[in-house]
Amino acid sequence: MTTGRSPGGLVAVAAAVLAGQLSVGWLNDLLDADRDARVGRRDKPVASGAVSRRLVLVVTIVAAVAAVLLSLLSGVDATLVHVVMLLSAWAYDFGVKATVFSVVPYAVSFGLLPAFVTLGGPGGHWAPAWLVVAAAVLGSAAHFANVLPDLEDDAATGVRGLPHRLGGAASAGVASALAVITGLVLAFGPPGPVTTAGLVAVPLSVVVLVIGRIRGREAGSRANFNALLVVALVDVALLIITGGAAL
Repeated sequence: MTTGRSPGGLVAVAAAVLAGQLSVGWLNDLLDADRDARVGRRDKPVASGAVSRRLVLVVTIVAAVAAVLLSLLSGVDATLVHVVMLLSAWAYDFGVKATVFSVVPYAVSFGLLPAFVTLGGPGGHWAPAWLVVAAAVLGSAAHFANVLPDLEDDAATGVRGLPHRLGGAASAGVASALAVITGLVLAFGPPGPVTTAGLVAVPLSVVVLVIGRIRGREAGSRANFNALLVVALVDVALLIITGGAAL
């Protein structure tokens, strides 16, 4: 999905997205520091005290500003879209993740990513609807899959997003269904005949998920979660192939 950009333009897009994601991740760790400390999350430097909260606050602000400034290299329209993406993601950090609407920021931020890319390219235009839908559904699947390993810790600290309310088994099923739907949209959404990649990706994803569900029944198994990660990678690869061909 280069949309005719120069190498420098591609670097600017990647840098803007990276800076934005760093701001989202660091803000999340900062806001969750007390909760992470209560459940003994030693993998969280802020919660463990290995990194000062003031430092994390400063770099979070710097990353956020950098994300906006780097976005301006892609034009005003693309910048406005990226700002909406960031506001959505920051809203998740600030508390939406503990509500029944926890999946919405993922759907919005992922869904707008193709538009950020296309609007900033030569002859900037809005991304096709099928690509926006596919990205939004993939983001929703990522939300359910990402939360699965932390359901118990989250529940112990009062975080009750949509996956927590549905429960682990149901959330895993939703994540699987959304991952397959993403593949279907990417395979059949673009105009013209279905590509070989699309014909292979969808059944492959179903097989991987079925194997993951079967092996995941064993106590302590992460097979289901790992299967979701594999399918997510398949979807991303299909997104790049179909999105790049369409744009």
